[in-house]
Amino acid sequence: MSRLLVLRAGQVFDGERLQGAAGIAIQHGKIRGLVTGGAPPPAGAEVADFGSAACVLPGLIDAHVHLAFDASADVVGSLAACDDSALPDRMEAAAVQALRAGVTTVRDLGDRRYLSLNLRQRPGAAALPHILAAGPPITTHGGHCYFLDGEAEGHAALRAAVRERAERGCDVVKVMVSGGNLTAGSQPHQSQYDLAALRAVVDEAHRAGLPAAAHVHGAQAIADAVEAGFDTLEHVTFFTADGVSADLALLDRIAASGVVVSVTAGTIPGGPAPPPAIAPRMTAIAANHSRMFRAGATMVPGTDAGVTPGKPHDVLPYALQALVERIGMTPLQALRSATSIAANAIGLAGAKGRIAPGADADLLVIRGNPLADIGSVTDVAAVYRAGVRVR
Repeated sequence: MSRLLVLRAGQVFDGERLQGAAGIAIQHGKIRGLVTGGAPPPAGAEVADFGSAACVLPGLIDAHVHLAFDASADVVGSLAACDDSALPDRMEAAAVQALRAGVTTVRDLGDRRYLSLNLRQRPGAAALPHILAAGPPITTHGGHCYFLDGEAEGHAALRAAVRERAERGCDVVKVMVSGGNLTAGSQPHQSQYDLAALRAVVDEAHRAGLPAAAHVHGAQAIADAVEAGFDTLEHVTFFTADGVSADLALLDRIAASGVVVSVTAGTIPGGPAPPPAIAPRMTAIAANHSRMFRAGATMVPGTDAGVTPGKPHDVLPYALQALVERIGMTPLQALRSATSIAANAIGLAGAKGRIAPGADADLLVIRGNPLADIGSVTDVAAVYRAGVRVR
């Protein structure tokens, strides 16, 4: 029988609210309950006491990463130079890097040849974050991230692509609805698929019981993705050919629709500047996200980890600070967005993002009070994955 473990700290954020001093009882990789009110731990339990200044949170959830990208100055070239026998080792190292920062669940929204699925089957996978995998993102011939081998056009081919992902065991279908900055010749503000094609993809995904995630930059792509019924919108930058221009009515429509907006946030402080195509637009993008948030949009952080040197795979804690400083969330709202709200958004409600009986014992212990200083989420004292401390 697995031994009972009790984690004690001066504060516990349970995914919804901050509680006082408590112990968290863990057994068989699950949370059994909270020990509050100064009650002693159950007899025979192993106790890990992190002190009165510590806070225990649910493990953080990054809703948008790319484990196959190495956060180098040329991620496309680096990926091309890494064959399929070596790439899983690099992806595993990226996943470990995320886990050590307290990111216990990641949603990989674009790998090469389904290698993220293989990663979950490797020996030692229990010591990695929980990985939700999209496989290769669906894109047009020569379109954004075509080099990940997910090209498909025409309704029959698109439906077949969705079915293949379902049959292989993917957790989500990712579609490059617009172009992107990472691919030479691709234009982020231009749409890659029309509304009818997008409806075919979403219909097939939902028929298979899978959510659909839309990479969207331009206004037309964003509007079409909302109309087609995608479950999450990634980026939502409102790029034009030379700037950012949002349709205010569409911003409000996004908020009213209930679709989840995955906000691309988080860079390493003092690290490399954002790419030139993005840096001058960041203020306008943040202003649009702030308006959507004030209008009631559901938002979660998706860092796009791996795509640039400023976005290594442990960057999510810094995204929470960006949500507070750039979007206008309170620290409590930012914490919820990366825990309980994110778990709901990616289909893991009840299992992740909460400290509650029956939830997975994926936990982050930090030094400090994150409601007083959201930056304290970067001061990691310990990380637990399925009740086992990460070394």
